[in-house]
Amino acid sequence: MTRRGVAIAGLAAAAWMLGGCHSNRIVATVENRTGGAITLLEVDYPSASFGVDALPDGANYPYRFKVQNSGIVKVQYTAADGRTIRQITGPELREGQQGTLTIILRPDGTAAFQPDLSPGN
Repeated sequence: MTRRGVAIAGLAAAAWMLGGCHSNRIVATVENRTGGAITLLEVDYPSASFGVDALPDGANYPYRFKVQNSGIVKVQYTAADGRTIRQITGPELREGQQGTLTIILRPDGTAAFQPDLSPGN
């Protein structure tokens, strides 16, 4: 193969990798706006979960994931006063969705969910 042929093949491969082949991911950010440090944060989403042992007040926890099924997002954590906040329910996610999901944990034990997601499958 000539140098020109190698260059063209390389450009074609790069264009294919950049343009048509990507994995659908959701970039989630959990914001602790509770007024105190929280512990044992767990976010359940279809087919899996993620979390962190401790999250100081005012801190953010970013996480990227791929939705493998359909279902509701659920959040639980232990508040600074020791109360376990269980099963705050959020939006439904569908397989193939991508975009962002911000979860803002509030002082009253509730959460605001701000999804900016594609329709998915």
